[in-house]
Amino acid sequence: MSRYLIQGAAPLGGAPADILLEDGVIRRVSTSSTTDGRSTTDGRSTTDSTAHAAGAEIVDATELIALPGLVDLHTHLREPGREDAETVDTGTQAAALGGFTAVHAMANTDPVADTAGVVEQVWRLGREAGHCDVFPVGAVTVGLAGERLAELGAMADSAARVRVFSDDGKCVADPVLMRRALEYVRAFDGVVAQHAQEPRLTEDAQMNEGELSGRLGLRGWPAVAEEAIIARDCLLAAHVGSRLHVCHVSTAGSVEIVRWAKARARQEGGWDVTAEVCPHHLLLTDELAATYDPIYKVNPPLRTATDVEALRAGLADGTIDVVATDHAPHPHEDKDCEWQAAAFGMLGLETALSIVQETMVDTGLLDWAGVAVRMSRTPARIGRLDGHGRPIAEGEPANLVLYDPSARRTVDPAELASLSRNTPYAGMELPGRVVATFLRGKATVIDGKLQ
Repeated sequence: MSRYLIQGAAPLGGAPADILLEDGVIRRVSTSSTTDGRSTTDGRSTTDSTAHAAGAEIVDATELIALPGLVDLHTHLREPGREDAETVDTGTQAAALGGFTAVHAMANTDPVADTAGVVEQVWRLGREAGHCDVFPVGAVTVGLAGERLAELGAMADSAARVRVFSDDGKCVADPVLMRRALEYVRAFDGVVAQHAQEPRLTEDAQMNEGELSGRLGLRGWPAVAEEAIIARDCLLAAHVGSRLHVCHVSTAGSVEIVRWAKARARQEGGWDVTAEVCPHHLLLTDELAATYDPIYKVNPPLRTATDVEALRAGLADGTIDVVATDHAPHPHEDKDCEWQAAAFGMLGLETALSIVQETMVDTGLLDWAGVAVRMSRTPARIGRLDGHGRPIAEGEPANLVLYDPSARRTVDPAELASLSRNTPYAGMELPGRVVATFLRGKATVIDGKLQ
């Protein structure tokens, strides 16, 4: 088993510490950055710490921030069926380079992950790749068709132990079917993650509805199409006493609805609603559609600057619980075409932490402890993951990321680990750099390079 002594890292941006990783756990955390034998604040000397770590590989983490390994609730790994866009291996390489130690793989594969056999296949591919833990998301309905429930219980009882269910990419639009799904998953403490998009209101929709969509001649995607489903499902979840997670919230109105639901939870109990926001919705606006470049075509669409401001505020005050990437790789031919024919989606795993730093930390809306809550602890809790989202403390699983917030980098699609290149940040200078990622004490990334 690998042993690493991480020297001088700042857990959650706090005081520098030396962190010993051994046998897959955090063996020791001593809050000292000296190397001359003076006492550490926990009463041990640094020479004692070094002696205890004899034979460990030293990692100089001076001026780096240590965070618990990131957890993504919303990743598209495309395998099985679209290995031309991504595989579990390449997608989890991208995840590790982004600081993630666990990802939830969405069900819209081919075949759809709507049976125990398919989710177990994805789970085993993740174990074989070894770059980060892969937790399959099970489909809510058979074939994502929205007509009858999939084998939710069988997937929950499978080796993959599925606890998150979603038809992401499509909405569970039938309220009766949605109610049944919420009732069913309650038996094993599962959660339904809803892609909130009223289908009749978004037929052939291409971008955010507004003055700009009319001027560009692209069919508009009204905010109410998202907000109506969220309101309905919050009420359904409260009615049956089940857990609801709202995927990729994108409008100011959606933030207000989730805030209302959480206020009801505090007043009455029985409302268990969580929500996520994607990095691109925290940074980019619908003005980019004016380029007609399909790299900016995404579902839900980029919204207005007012929406972006509301999403940032909602994430800061806890209305929105987590940041999730919605990493959606597409091959070149699916994006190198006219806007209306192009696929929805953009890459996100390797740039997520930088976008959060740019939009939330550098703006003073969050500190690094807040980032850890929203990108590690809370998504792990929602997904009911053991061993992830844990504090940086002795005896805890050694899932860590070391991050340099002072670095600057220009995004080059050719340098990304993903098989696809559809990043909206190409040529953009972003802050921060993932220096190292550790999965149960094993280095998956060192000095920004895959191991």
